[in-house]
Amino acid sequence: MNFEQLNAYLLSKNGAAFDYPFDETTRVYRVHNKIFALFDDSKTQLSINLKCDPLYALELRSIYPYIKPGYHMNKKHWNTFEITNDSDDKLLKELIDHSYNLVFLSLSKKDQNEITIKAKNVT
Repeated sequence: MNFEQLNAYLLSKNGAAFDYPFDETTRVYRVHNKIFALFDDSKTQLSINLKCDPLYALELRSIYPYIKPGYHMNKKHWNTFEITNDSDDKLLKELIDHSYNLVFLSLSKKDQNEITIKAKNVT
């Protein structure tokens, strides 16, 4: 998956937006001001930090050599997925979905409904 595909997939999530709160190269994706993904868009070798259920995070790290504890993140709740020729794009999309869903479901019901309604009005 290249930068354009990754960016498009992340932004396809309801209510997703990005900004650069830390520096001029760390692109942070949020849903309702809560981070679900981030990566350095200046690197030629892409890797992305994704939120993950703690037990699932450990399982993924034990199976896939390109999934590591979250770089500069809480290692219990975040994984870094190194996007290489050997990494699985389908798995990456599943993990982006997982990360987004963890964050989305942590929002209040009111905020979830607001995001869902806005998404329906766009389509």
